[in-house]
Amino acid sequence: MTKYDYVKTRREDVVQYKESQLPMIKAFLKFGSRAQAKIFRLSKGRLMKSFLGGPVCLVTMTGAKTGKTRQIPLIHICDGENKVLVASCGGMPKNPVWYYNLKAHPQIKIMADGEEREYMARQVSDEEKAALWPLLVETYSDFDEYQARTDRNIPVFSCEPL
Repeated sequence: MTKYDYVKTRREDVVQYKESQLPMIKAFLKFGSRAQAKIFRLSKGRLMKSFLGGPVCLVTMTGAKTGKTRQIPLIHICDGENKVLVASCGGMPKNPVWYYNLKAHPQIKIMADGEEREYMARQVSDEEKAALWPLLVETYSDFDEYQARTDRNIPVFSCEPL
């Protein structure tokens, strides 16, 4: 078990996913994300702009394997002009697919607050993540629980406008 000093939630206080639950959770997340992305895009961000209290943006990226355009709604945090994205996947044991897309093709578009802009995504270092963590948890407190739930170091991306 990996422990991060900046994570305040203790693993023993977090409900752990059972291996048998993972396919159902993944299917729910996939279906929910597709529906939210469609509604968000059609309404130009006026509808479905939050998820459990966290501010949502629509990220357009290129698929790592297929090269096809992909869109996914993600919670985002503003850090000055930059947008911060967290590849938490609810604290699942593996990184979400979109993580690999951003690593392969870091130039993305983000639609937030009715505006779409181009960004360059960069995975932050562990030190930068620790410094950003209070802002991330202040914006969406469940991130702390997600990191406590999993052994993987949840990746965080800083996206700088182009």
